[in-house]
Amino acid sequence: MKEVRDDVALVLCGEAGQGIQTVEALLIRAFRATGYHIFSSKEYMSRVRGGENSTLIRVSSGPVRAFVDRIDVLFALSPGAVDHLRERINGTLIIADKSLGEEDAIDLPILEEAEKLGGRIFANVVAAGAAARLFRVEESVFDDAVRSLFERKGPEILNADLKAGRKGYEVGEELKEHLKVSVEPDPSVRKHVILNGTEAVGLGCISGGCRFMSSYPMTPSSPLQIFIAENADEFDMVFEQAEDEIAAINMCLGASYAGARSLVATSGSGFALMEEAVGLAGMIETPVVIYIGQRPGPAVGLPTRTAQEDLNLALYSGPGEFARAIFAPGKLEDAPEIAAHAFNLAERYQIPVFILSDQYLADLYYNLPAPEIGVEPEYHIIETDASYRRFSLTEDGISPRGIPGYGSGLVRVDSDEHDEDGFITEDLNIRRRMVEKRNLRLEMLRDDALPPEVWGDDSSAVICWGSTYWPVREAIESSDAEVTMVHFSQVYPLAPDTLELLESFDVTAAIENNYRGQFADLLKLEAGFEVDHRLNRYNGMPFSVEEIRKFIGEVFV
Repeated sequence: MKEVRDDVALVLCGEAGQGIQTVEALLIRAFRATGYHIFSSKEYMSRVRGGENSTLIRVSSGPVRAFVDRIDVLFALSPGAVDHLRERINGTLIIADKSLGEEDAIDLPILEEAEKLGGRIFANVVAAGAAARLFRVEESVFDDAVRSLFERKGPEILNADLKAGRKGYEVGEELKEHLKVSVEPDPSVRKHVILNGTEAVGLGCISGGCRFMSSYPMTPSSPLQIFIAENADEFDMVFEQAEDEIAAINMCLGASYAGARSLVATSGSGFALMEEAVGLAGMIETPVVIYIGQRPGPAVGLPTRTAQEDLNLALYSGPGEFARAIFAPGKLEDAPEIAAHAFNLAERYQIPVFILSDQYLADLYYNLPAPEIGVEPEYHIIETDASYRRFSLTEDGISPRGIPGYGSGLVRVDSDEHDEDGFITEDLNIRRRMVEKRNLRLEMLRDDALPPEVWGDDSSAVICWGSTYWPVREAIESSDAEVTMVHFSQVYPLAPDTLELLESFDVTAAIENNYRGQFADLLKLEAGFEVDHRLNRYNGMPFSVEEIRKFIGEVFV
């Protein structure tokens, strides 16, 4: 009999259309209600039917936050599931219906019982019930999870899925002969919330005072659009699905010109269409928050996979030179405050501010105490008078911002170079002063920059940014190496003491989900610091704890 203790890596794999995400939703609800710490992430192909999709759920006695290659238990729900995950299977208990022909698998009649219940559509809930039984989840707790997911679909569908779950418990009884799972519940987990990266950022956008969002759907940014649209009425927001990306960002600039805090969400190839409007935001000094859900490129690339490939795209987007800020949240605990802060910074400095996420961060879930967002919206709009000049030259480069209809002044803007009143000009002296004005605030942004988080106090450092936070941290925690993690959630501009901090380490390595090492290059360009080693992944999958731990062992031990 196989025994797994404390931290179990459960994977469910099947074809697109089999409802693998439904299994994830059911189990994370049931596990949390039981008191288990959970982490889940998914990888899926860009197709409606066929292919192979899998979901990893870590079930643990203590907090877990990161993706692992390890698979302790695999529920294979399709003929290609085992082959799809072959490289990760090592000592794995494989559970599959005998009709799939997997010789090394424990036969569990998931598909057969689903057919008896009305069709293979019920296989996902049968599998979820069997998995819940394996982890000693009370059947009533699992039923509650089923109700929370299916009750809105009506009593007929709900009752059918309740029957499927109970059948899963019945057939799952057989698994006790093959596997013993020893995970201790933590009663405090029942009071936790379960969030994914999209929801964490979305909460911050709402707390930051977002009032208008216009976007065009594109994975993996679409979930944020859905989140804002679902909550628009309750929080007095307007969501508009635009006809394309160009219209979306221009609508946001129009709303922001009128005084509404505005958000646009897209992915790399969609943002490429928005670049001219980013330049417009810089020229007319109009705040906007731009969320980019990164995925592998170029062009459409791998539209449902993950990457950190769009840092340079955000950094150099838009013609000309003007200030901007770029954030990359790394953990759900911080993401709400960072997103709220992004809106304040956009307002304070009248600039475009970017939030870089990615498919991995957007889709992962874990349990945590309800986040407290300690950022209050700042408002910098003035009531204008007859002498108002939208682009008046000031000592700090920031002109008082008025909006149409609030005061007696005229709020005139123009996409061409302009004078203080907003009239087009080709006066080269005014041009020089306006360029300086738009870029002067970059120094203030540096002074306001969020410092990197330093975890540990050793003489060597792993440098990371964005969604690599928890894989790097867990790899260090489970390694024999004495290494510090330096994580950047603001990647541009860098805090003033960045060079001093990084030079304090004897050996450094940078870890990034891209080919070139875009952030390591940025450290050299902006801070004059060159890292000693680089680990880059660019196949569309996130870093695993094991991969980073192996790298740390090779470089630092």
